[in-house]
Amino acid sequence: MSASRPLLLFVNPWITDFTAYDFWLKPLGLLEIAGVVRAAVEAEIRFVDCLDRSHPSLPKPGRFKPDGRGPFWKEEIPKPEIIKNVPRKYSRYGIPPAAFAADLERMPAPDAVLVTGAMTYWYPGIQEAVEIVRRKWGRVPVILGGVYATLCEDHARRHSGADVVVAGPGENAVLRVLADILGDSRVRPASYASIRDWPRPAFDLLQNHAWLPLLTTRGCPFRCAFCAASALFPGFERRGPPDAADEVEENYRRFGTRNFAFYDDALLLDRSAHILPFLEAVVRKGLPVAFHTPNGLHLREIDDDLAALFWKAGIKSIYLSQESTDPAVLRESCPKVEPGDLERAAACLERAGYDRCELNVYLIAGLPNQSAAGIRDDILHVRRLGLRPHLAFFSPIPGTPVWDDLVRGGKLAVDADPLLHNKLAFPYLCGDIDPAAWEKLRDGSTIS
Repeated sequence: MSASRPLLLFVNPWITDFTAYDFWLKPLGLLEIAGVVRAAVEAEIRFVDCLDRSHPSLPKPGRFKPDGRGPFWKEEIPKPEIIKNVPRKYSRYGIPPAAFAADLERMPAPDAVLVTGAMTYWYPGIQEAVEIVRRKWGRVPVILGGVYATLCEDHARRHSGADVVVAGPGENAVLRVLADILGDSRVRPASYASIRDWPRPAFDLLQNHAWLPLLTTRGCPFRCAFCAASALFPGFERRGPPDAADEVEENYRRFGTRNFAFYDDALLLDRSAHILPFLEAVVRKGLPVAFHTPNGLHLREIDDDLAALFWKAGIKSIYLSQESTDPAVLRESCPKVEPGDLERAAACLERAGYDRCELNVYLIAGLPNQSAAGIRDDILHVRRLGLRPHLAFFSPIPGTPVWDDLVRGGKLAVDADPLLHNKLAFPYLCGDIDPAAWEKLRDGSTIS
């Protein structure tokens, strides 16, 4: 360990999957932890983002839509044996591994490496990143946190290559781990009771600030049977609306950011105390910014007043969480939606100024016992309303009621390889829908 300031390296690893697209995707959790660490440790902080579409090593410049979205650079790699029968090419998405190794060559040995892990079935990218770190620096302490570490803690401890696996919220745990590694005298005591106490995320570590993520609440009180939100954070907490609006202004002033993507799972909950005052504060600031809702919005909270404020505040990309139009599926799996919610919300948004053809509707596809005919009916219903359907393919996630049902029914082992959580692997290997019918659903253009 250096006698001066310690060096801490933060790493966002690759995606390994059949498909991936930068749909407002940034490692917000890792950048929040970097902000927490920066406030508590006098350290030099470095960051390597293996998903950086602006990385200078890329063979071709990244392509960006005006709102920041775009395709990742990718390289086809061999499929792992357990998913070899899925009829899709398998790729590593992000910068070439040689570019990652070259980035490490340009820095001295860190005192610790902090790695995140998002989707559980992307863990091969974590393994590769840790292996490259090990080849360069040997037994440097590697700390792993994030979704994979939380939902698949045992698997992560056995297979990720990390020395320490932090399961669950990491803002306090990571400081305890760093105190063990660096020594108590180097880590100022801190305890965060809620996200209201957090320092700002370390967005300065990013190379591209055309768009940034925005988290104004954490958790979700709804308990959809297929969703792991409550397993990742069992409570629900919110920031003060003025503070969240101030963060938007700060990032616009500092980085010139004009697009912000909400990462909230329950953005509209208790709207009069949260989203309404937040949007009103944004309107008062008069900033030339736009907002996007990739995680989906709860339909029943949308009325004429909220829709009009959406329009006025600059919410440009609307994604609505319908999930299914089958009352039985809603009753069993998705308590946040009732029949008629979509029609009412769409009418309110249309009156506010939105074109129906620009309103996106999430429909889940591939739930156990869900039929191809039922999913087709969902798609056609949304189209008849003049809206744009988007299939959200079911992924079996540990910690959810549907996962428990699949384990009890013998479809998946309790310790199944997380690669089988993949939203495309599961339908082909374990799902109830015939692969030919599944292909037609995935194509979508043939449904009429």
